[in-house]
Amino acid sequence: MIVRIMGEGQWKLADSHFAELNALDDELLAETEAGDEPGFRRTLGALLDAVRRLGEPLPDDALEPSELILPSPDASLDEVRAMLSDGGLIPG
Repeated sequence: MIVRIMGEGQWKLADSHFAELNALDDELLAETEAGDEPGFRRTLGALLDAVRRLGEPLPDDALEPSELILPSPDASLDEVRAMLSDGGLIPG
């Protein structure tokens, strides 16, 4: 799976990491819906850190289609709320 972090680049992650990312996404969705700014910041950071830790960065000149697009680390609660679907940022 190719994941893009807006403003940073793309990472290639094995599908086996989907469950870990999805658990963080579920937390982020709950915190966003509750308006929990500190929790939102913490979980967004953890989600992006997990992508960076588990994934292999693609070269800057690579333009692969992203299967998942995540917000930048400095995205606001409202910006992320606008990106969310019923299931969060990560479908499934």
